[in-house]
Amino acid sequence: MADDMPPAYTPFFGVMGATSAIVFSSLGAAYGTAKSGTGIAAMSVMRPELIMKSIIPVVMAGIIAIYGLVVAALIANGIKPENYTLFTSFVHLGAGLSVGLSGLAAGFAIGIVGDAGVRGTAQQPRLFVGMILILIFAEVLGLYGLIVALILSTKSG
Repeated sequence: MADDMPPAYTPFFGVMGATSAIVFSSLGAAYGTAKSGTGIAAMSVMRPELIMKSIIPVVMAGIIAIYGLVVAALIANGIKPENYTLFTSFVHLGAGLSVGLSGLAAGFAIGIVGDAGVRGTAQQPRLFVGMILILIFAEVLGLYGLIVALILSTKSG
């Protein structure tokens, strides 16, 4: 092995970054969708007219997965056999973990708030605005991870 060649395992860390981005953010989105969906199903038995209004947490949970998809695609495009350094692969791993784990946390928050929020809104419609605000604050946690991941993924060694 020549001195200027990176180690053979260098691409592994970049690939794990792309994998972490999509897997963890999709897990968060799936949890948020499932948890909010059970709340919608329970609420819609008594108030079926509120189903479309209550779908907002599910949409917001789905956006979390899009964040992971964007970062995973950026990282995958950045993995090139030539000029792929160990530094760049570690930065890609950090970017993937950043968006993935923050997406997981945001999905959990959206699911719990969405479930309780749609059930509460069915009983007291004035809770709707409060639920939306809390959902926005939960969603922005994933957005913070996306911003950090985009900054990291543009770094190169």
